[in-house]
Amino acid sequence: MSTEEMQKNVNVMKKTQEIPYKIYLPEEELPRAWYNVRADMKNKPAPLLNPATMQPITAEELGQVFCEDLVQQELDDTTADFPIPDEVFNFYKMYRPAPLVRAYFLEKALNTPAKIYYKFEGNNTSGSHKLNSAIAQAYYAKKQGLKSVTTETGAGQWGTALSMACAFFGLDCHVFMVKCSYEQKPFRREVMRTYGADVTPSPSMTTEAGRKILAEFPGTSGSLGCAISEAVERAMNTPSCRYVLGSVLTQVLLHQSIIGLEAKAALDKYGVKPDVIIGCAGGGSNVGGLISPFMGAKLRGEEDYRFIAVEPASCPSLTRGRYAYDYCDTGRICPLAKMYTLGSSFMPSASHSGGLRYHGMSPVVSQLYDDRLIEATTVEQTKVFEAARLFARTEGTLPAPESSHAICVAINEAIRCREENKAETILFGLTGTGYFDMVSYGKFNDGQMGDYIPTDEELAISLNKLDLVGK
Repeated sequence: MSTEEMQKNVNVMKKTQEIPYKIYLPEEELPRAWYNVRADMKNKPAPLLNPATMQPITAEELGQVFCEDLVQQELDDTTADFPIPDEVFNFYKMYRPAPLVRAYFLEKALNTPAKIYYKFEGNNTSGSHKLNSAIAQAYYAKKQGLKSVTTETGAGQWGTALSMACAFFGLDCHVFMVKCSYEQKPFRREVMRTYGADVTPSPSMTTEAGRKILAEFPGTSGSLGCAISEAVERAMNTPSCRYVLGSVLTQVLLHQSIIGLEAKAALDKYGVKPDVIIGCAGGGSNVGGLISPFMGAKLRGEEDYRFIAVEPASCPSLTRGRYAYDYCDTGRICPLAKMYTLGSSFMPSASHSGGLRYHGMSPVVSQLYDDRLIEATTVEQTKVFEAARLFARTEGTLPAPESSHAICVAINEAIRCREENKAETILFGLTGTGYFDMVSYGKFNDGQMGDYIPTDEELAISLNKLDLVGK
């Protein structure tokens, strides 16, 4: 039998054998490099701008805020593969590979011919995908000889992950937690403190940025934009300290590409090609990390996929925002990024998906969306929790509210396949668990949860201010 004939038989076996409920890559097949999707993008994301000069920011200028190695990763849009440092890879091996799960029970409940897979990133001690970048950023801070880092967190997943990573490398960590999440999710706050982090509800009176925001928006429940301003100010005023970010920036999407790399490798082993790939979208770290290797194949003309970014109807930066340069933070301290944005002054409602309450979207995801390479849609909060309940009752895992945005659209796509009698393959990212989100689940179960969708007039207040950016 020829080699070609043997390979054909192997391919047939892959296509006909039953797919396991959970697929794990063997350790020797774990990715040893992160993938930078910008290297394959024809239209590169626009450069970050220095808020003082409104010129493309330099490595030296960016290094005043971020770690040196992370600056290089942020600015490099031509190198495709960045080797994962041994220290980070060895840490990854404590909880990676993350399982790729075939959602057989959800498929049965939906009576759909679609095949549904999800990449589960909540199977680690921090409970979410955020640890993938947190451990990398903490490593680079330690390598540079820094003593501490500051950051913001929405629902608390990023703050939890960074607190754990800093404890591992012996770094001090100060977290500014969006005020409504600080109050809604006290247990995640306490996990951060247990790992050794200082946690401050944002906006606060401890920074100049916080005081200005409170003066302009009295009684505000905060936003990620507010918390970013406070964290950056604290970092710039603290010796041997840098700011680290859990989403939006391209360095974070680079680290999170480990999600998509593992998912693609696991699917390839069984000859499975997804038709639709879905991720929740707040700042872009999850959806960007999940789709990157698949998007690279699409950009190189090797394969084709549909990509869907799912955002909350209460904070619709892709679907109702404007593609423009805007400040990454409410206090206008950070560099400006060209992205889909609702305006840095936009104050989202106190929804129960705190990790998605950001006014803008990753420049990489924004460019891909503007090039019509990905789709975007919104879902209301109550629909999200209905999907989360169905998923929990069928697949057994209680999902994070953020992840449940992707679950909701995956269910919708599976129902579409049933109605059209199409056996498509759906892949979505399950970013983390929702066991610290019981206040939110309690409100849903008690019928006390509602939906909020901002009006065009409300969005116009912050969007109109974009015309004044840089002036």
